[in-house]
Amino acid sequence: MSDVSETQSDFDSPWKEALERYFPPFLEFFFPHAHAGIDWQRGHEFLDTELQQIARDAELGRRLVDKLARVWRRDGQETWVLVHVEVQGQEDAHFAERMYVYNYRLFDRHHRQVASLAVLGDDRASWRPDRFAYELWGCEVGIRFPLVKLVDYRSRWAELEASRNPFAVAVMAHLKTRETRSDDQERRRWKLALVRGLYERGFRREEVLDWFRFVDWLMRLPAEGEA
Repeated sequence: MSDVSETQSDFDSPWKEALERYFPPFLEFFFPHAHAGIDWQRGHEFLDTELQQIARDAELGRRLVDKLARVWRRDGQETWVLVHVEVQGQEDAHFAERMYVYNYRLFDRHHRQVASLAVLGDDRASWRPDRFAYELWGCEVGIRFPLVKLVDYRSRWAELEASRNPFAVAVMAHLKTRETRSDDQERRRWKLALVRGLYERGFRREEVLDWFRFVDWLMRLPAEGEA
């Protein structure tokens, strides 16, 4: 039985690095509607310093990974907008409220439209906090945002295996990491299989190294298991 526990820090760095290096494929895989609305030829810019300031001001719950990017729309409107992404590893009673607070604080600061998007990596399929709202004396405020549950991909394994998007590998590694918490041998078997899959997908050498690091970091094994 493995003595390696999956804490927040086990997931933080690999997901953060993956989003920073492969932001367009991330949106293409998880939020294709948003990806299709962005003019990628104009590039994108991360504004994490601003997001960190807002996070300090809000002080709402623990975050796994959050990213803020400035992008340009491709629908003919000559304007940039903001994309706020959160990858949440565990249930958090304040999650939807935090998404609302970040959204309105970002809008207030920039006076630009903000798309809030969430990926949830917890195991409870029924936890889907995709909105926050309240009403007082006829005044209604709130937010509803797109949400992806990684656990839903358990029933879409064949789709993951067939996909050439690198985030298919990320989801597979995430699911198998959680499924093999108490079985080092099974984890090692899946880890090797996922690494082989990187080559079979035809990734460039740099991409293989990036995603090998993701899989290796996420699917930790005791030292003797790596021998």
